Amino acid sequence: MNSILPTGIPPALTTTNQGAATNVQHADQSSFKEFLLESIDHVNTMQQDADRAVERFMTGGEVDPAEVLTAVQKADLTFRMMLQVRNKLVQAYQEINQIRI
Repeated sequence: MNSILPTGIPPALTTTNQGAATNVQHADQSSFKEFLLESIDHVNTMQQDADRAVERFMTGGEVDPAEVLTAVQKADLTFRMMLQVRNKLVQAYQEINQIRI
């Protein structure tokens, strides 16, 4: 039985059907760097879509105010989540640097 995955999460970062171990990255799957770059591009696209929706709304275009608000909130939420991921990565990097060998 196939599991339903949230959008935007590559299979390399999900658990197996047993849920005990994560899938190992294979040559045909994207790397962590590519995943981060795709995520940043996704956040940027959402920001641009929200900006266009606000611009259409302000210029009197045919757009639903609820859709504009939803687009802005989605862009804000994805940006905040990406910011938290960045903060955690920086924190992990700093902790690794403090390790004495």
